[in-house]
Amino acid sequence: MRKQFPGKVEHGGKVHRHRSRGEELLDFSANINPYPPAVDWKPDPAVLAEYPDDRYERLKEAIGRRFNRNPDEITVGNGSIEVIRSFCYSVLDRGDGVHIEQPTFGEYELSARLAGAVPVAEESRAAARFLCNPNNPTGRLLPRKEVCSILERTASGGAYLFIDEAFVELADPRQSLADIRHERLFVLRSITKSFAVPGIRFGYGFGDPDLIARMEVMRLPWTVNAWAESFAIQAFSHYDELERSRERIARERGWLCRQLAALDLGFEPPSANYILVRIPMQAADLTERLLKFRILVRDCSSFGLPGHIRVAVRTHDENRRLVEALAACLR
Repeated sequence: MRKQFPGKVEHGGKVHRHRSRGEELLDFSANINPYPPAVDWKPDPAVLAEYPDDRYERLKEAIGRRFNRNPDEITVGNGSIEVIRSFCYSVLDRGDGVHIEQPTFGEYELSARLAGAVPVAEESRAAARFLCNPNNPTGRLLPRKEVCSILERTASGGAYLFIDEAFVELADPRQSLADIRHERLFVLRSITKSFAVPGIRFGYGFGDPDLIARMEVMRLPWTVNAWAESFAIQAFSHYDELERSRERIARERGWLCRQLAALDLGFEPPSANYILVRIPMQAADLTERLLKFRILVRDCSSFGLPGHIRVAVRTHDENRRLVEALAACLR
């Protein structure tokens, strides 16, 4: 019998498809830090002549120093999605339930289904619960105290809590659970968004050593390439500079929210570098109109929100161009 596969998850950041057709667009569909730290990284071609260290000792030591975690509590991967897959294949059995509140990042459900699990509405029936904090696409950020309560409730039922903190560094790191050691907790992080390097493809996460050991077996060998490893090690030495990024993003986010309100557009209270916007038409229609202004936004129909778009917070001049284009398209 032929195995049935679910479809791929829709993502933003499709600007390269338009560029391949000779179109230059301003990309508001990918939530990338517009003010990343300047990382003085000069790739060394010589490292490409050898396999990376599959234990990634130097890389894990650099992460561990930053977050006060031991190397055996750290896993790495070729982007955060690979880490999600490793987690699902490490903890889920066929027929297990997973609890995922919608709308949220679609890769949690896809990875769980590929591992043989199924979504369930009742937390009590779940072997794992997925939580994106701040959430994508809504931008809602749960306070640390509330997330800790969720952890205790989830763990008391024997389930794992998987927390995706991919955007927390651009929101409020004080709400992170990266410093908490718990046998039923896994915390996912990424440098893609915060350092504006989506091409690097590097994700990492923290968990109990037994869980990490299973995930490291599940992870493909040499999954983090030598240049990605080199950049990540250098980036963590600039980690404190993200505070400046957060300050500048917050100012621009406030300005952009005021302009959206002036256009009579509703939006979810944002916490990070993106805003979920309610629009008075189908998202597909507005997205098509904005393309005529050479602006790409995220159609949220794939999140089950056909009357919403998600826009990244970019630089002031770029945000101004977005507002002008929205005003013209909504007339």
